[in-house]
Amino acid sequence: MRCGRGGGRQMSLELPLQLQTDRYFSNSCQSDEHIRRFISENTEIVGGQSLTPNIKLRLFTSSCRFWFERPELWPFADPYWAIYWPGGQALSRFLLDNPAVCRGHTVLDLGSGCGAAAIAAKLSGAAHVVANDIDTVAAIATRMNFELNSLEPPVCVTDNMIESEPEGFDLILLGDMFYDEALAATLHSWLDRCIKTHGSRVLIGDPGRAQFEEHGIRKLLHQLARFELPEAVREENYGLTCSSVWCYHPEL
Repeated sequence: MRCGRGGGRQMSLELPLQLQTDRYFSNSCQSDEHIRRFISENTEIVGGQSLTPNIKLRLFTSSCRFWFERPELWPFADPYWAIYWPGGQALSRFLLDNPAVCRGHTVLDLGSGCGAAAIAAKLSGAAHVVANDIDTVAAIATRMNFELNSLEPPVCVTDNMIESEPEGFDLILLGDMFYDEALAATLHSWLDRCIKTHGSRVLIGDPGRAQFEEHGIRKLLHQLARFELPEAVREENYGLTCSSVWCYHPEL
């Protein structure tokens, strides 16, 4: 899975053509055990070629069947959870380097995908972690990835939380979520409510997508860290070289 590219910047989250599908099969008729087995058989355990080599994840690689298989044979929603995106890598690295950010806090990983940021939060001492992704397969993959790292699985929520009343999380994590203009606008509004209502701290990981750089929220961010991406990650993302972590300070 690779990201689209335009004008020298990463423009959107796009699966490679071989992983895209217009078909969506309901997961409700398939047991968690069946999905777990399917994930195990069609992903590879990856660790050393990211910003967080100590975190093991089940991901797609070129060794996996569905990297090259006809897309219509993929039986679920598009597998965004099967790629460790650059924004999530930066966010996870930052948490591991700065464990006090999470220690003792309640943490929400919004759009959690493979669950790497949630794993980093738990490894950094978070008191309670919730992973939220609307893809139920992503939730199962996240639980499996927690187990790979010898952690108790987190609470996984598959409802669309950004359309609900904010809950009182100390810290909200967003990796690679600003890939669509409409979603970015919705996120901006919801995050403002979380901060105003509960005083939540918001950290955002993004490699510089146009939708992020050009959105109004960008002026309200303070850069906390910038990471050079490993060579393997650059190759998977059309030569993208770095990814940053930002703290959101809205004018409420």
